[in-house]
Amino acid sequence: MIRLIAPTMKLAVSFEDGAPPSLDAKPLVLAFWHSCIFPAIYAWRNLQIRVMSSDSFDGEYTGRIIRKFGFVKVRGSSSKGAVRALLGMRREIEQGATVAFTIDGPRGPRYVAKPGPVVLARATGAPMVAFHIALENPWVLNTWDKSMIPKPFSRALLRISCKIHVPEDSGEDERQRYHAELQAALDRVREFAEANVGKS
Repeated sequence: MIRLIAPTMKLAVSFEDGAPPSLDAKPLVLAFWHSCIFPAIYAWRNLQIRVMSSDSFDGEYTGRIIRKFGFVKVRGSSSKGAVRALLGMRREIEQGATVAFTIDGPRGPRYVAKPGPVVLARATGAPMVAFHIALENPWVLNTWDKSMIPKPFSRALLRISCKIHVPEDSGEDERQRYHAELQAALDRVREFAEANVGKS
């Protein structure tokens, strides 16, 4: 379905800071909502981005799909094997790779950011970047995340936040502040994309 539908999307890209960085700049810690995973797989394809994926049946099935689009699976999830997965993601960043989180996955709650990207950004110095892809009148699945599938030849708008740097020496209070900053960035890019996809 991704190979059939996604290439027909009329995809526009918008940057918060007005100065578009290269989409293959490395390393970055990307964060996005689970609902736009379908168009995100296509928009960020073939960049060798590392993605955390669980060992469950669903995780393994998804992992096989994303590998076909040039992603690299890192085993683990936020609910099981989280420490192992974060260590694996840290190693990938230290080797210069960009990593990505479906930040409210794998089971929600929807639109509530988990702390993994802040932990990694603090430990590695790689900046966090939030993004969202809004779709024009998509099909919406009856799942916890309300996953969106684009209709053929419909508009899509990818909105990318400015970079968020987390100092290595930040304490617990500061980490919570950067977590709140990431949540705010995720909310901003989603609201902007959804409000402007019809104009893109």
